[in-house]
Amino acid sequence: MSTEVEWARLTGPEIRAIAARPDALAVLPIGSLEQHGPHLPVITDTASASAAAIRAARLVVDELPVLVLPGLWTGMSEHHLPFGGTISLNFNELRGVLSGVVRSLRALGFARLLVVNGHGGNVEPLAVAARELAHEYGLPVIACTPWYLTRERVAEIAETAETPAHACEGETSVMLAIAPDLVRTDRFEDAVRQRPDPVPTYVGFSRFWSFSERAPVTGVRGDPRSATAQKGERFLDVQAEALAAAMRDRPMWRKPDPVWSTGRGQGNTAGHAEG
Repeated sequence: MSTEVEWARLTGPEIRAIAARPDALAVLPIGSLEQHGPHLPVITDTASASAAAIRAARLVVDELPVLVLPGLWTGMSEHHLPFGGTISLNFNELRGVLSGVVRSLRALGFARLLVVNGHGGNVEPLAVAARELAHEYGLPVIACTPWYLTRERVAEIAETAETPAHACEGETSVMLAIAPDLVRTDRFEDAVRQRPDPVPTYVGFSRFWSFSERAPVTGVRGDPRSATAQKGERFLDVQAEALAAAMRDRPMWRKPDPVWSTGRGQGNTAGHAEG
């Protein structure tokens, strides 16, 4: 019988025993509740992040204490509101939720947290939140986006160049693998029907764009028509492998340098001041 890695399937005493082990790792999948065109459910990002995180944890559970929390089902998705079905937090609200999770984990005895993200709009907010929460609670908090970690291997599997994108071949394949009953395969043509040109991409500049500007009419970027469940399994496998490698990477999980501690400015990491 395999060891359980899903937090929600265990009892309090069982979780307490895992948290008591050295370097206990909690994994928090996070995605969104947002439109994914006419063919995918609004839970897609959360479901895909959870599937990758659970698959990765099963690869390492015999080597280290690890539990995967239930997926956080909302993130920063205000750019998808024009298409319906979207619930969004702002940055302060998202950071507040994450702070409560990290504070709770520390109280329970967990030594580290890996946030596995499935939504592009969360990337920058998570980078800032992970940095701040590591300082605030004194434990390593690391955030990553599996689709971005595995771009080269994803490109080897995908038939379309615009993967990963949004409701694309990649995301559609994963949902066909894990929840095929939720995929409207009869709406694939609607997802790629003629649409106005989106706004240009301005590399190196940051500003807000609504998704109705970036992907007018359909709310889709990419082409789901070549998606298959078999590809979805392969995408999840490469993501799980990348996440498992990160979980095993001991230098990555060093405790954060307490740079805000009193007098920290008087010495570098070698323990002495620069001359």
